[in-house]
Amino acid sequence: MTDPALYSPSSSKLPEDTPPEPKTHTALLDPAPPAPSPSPRPVQLWMHRISVFLFVLVSAVAGVLLIILPWTPEWTDNYLLLSYPSLRTLVSHGFFRGVCSGLGLLDIWIGFWEALHYHEQQ
Repeated sequence: MTDPALYSPSSSKLPEDTPPEPKTHTALLDPAPPAPSPSPRPVQLWMHRISVFLFVLVSAVAGVLLIILPWTPEWTDNYLLLSYPSLRTLVSHGFFRGVCSGLGLLDIWIGFWEALHYHEQQ
């Protein structure tokens, strides 16, 4: 016969055949355990490096062009704007040129931010 004290709610003792309870996270801010990630192959690693390098290069070149080009005569004296005088007036305005130069600075900043925060998965 079984002992009734084993199954009473006041007893803290569990019977031998009871499986242990699984561990659960109760707090919302507990970080989940990291899943093991497979290491990337060398080809994938080099393709990632090359893509980051090309992104930084294109961002830097486009940014420099957007900073310098609006302040040169080629910005307003080109073939595309000759047939649209109202658009030429807008493009030659100092505020519009400043916005384009600001976008160039932002473009350079984004490119170098990506380069500085680049990390490889180990």
